[in-house]
Amino acid sequence: MAANPARKGTKLIAENRKARHEYFVLESYEAGIELFGTEVKSLRAGAVNLKDSWCDIENGEMFIKNMHISPYEKGNIFNRDPVRPRRLLLHKSEILRLFGTVKQQGLTLIPLDLYFKNSRVKVTVGLCRGKKLYDKRAVAAEKDAKREMERAGKGRAAEM
Repeated sequence: MAANPARKGTKLIAENRKARHEYFVLESYEAGIELFGTEVKSLRAGAVNLKDSWCDIENGEMFIKNMHISPYEKGNIFNRDPVRPRRLLLHKSEILRLFGTVKQQGLTLIPLDLYFKNSRVKVTVGLCRGKKLYDKRAVAAEKDAKREMERAGKGRAAEM
């Protein structure tokens, strides 16, 4: 169920680093995304921004909102609205399970990364819980401690 864009046949287009900083990712799902031709060409050029995007479930369908795909420069009349809602392709049972979980537990659906998998565009959607300020501080302190331990270990290895 969890997507791994590091596998063979995949090419990472964009990653939402801010989401991993702002949220705890509890589960992740791989979903297809409904796009038009000029949008895919813009993605191949890397002209996408996932920073402030989120997912929403409406009428039994999941949509990704506020994802900005820049208009294709050679697309003229075929270009679409850069921030239009785009439908995500998941099984109905997965959408219903996510809908229940989001409504009951107050979690959020956030797109984590966008990638090509065998010439198809896929998005990893994370079921996330927001971090509080003290959580972010704890993560930063943990990172600093780990970095100091590695630095001390390298210094000790050089002395021997």
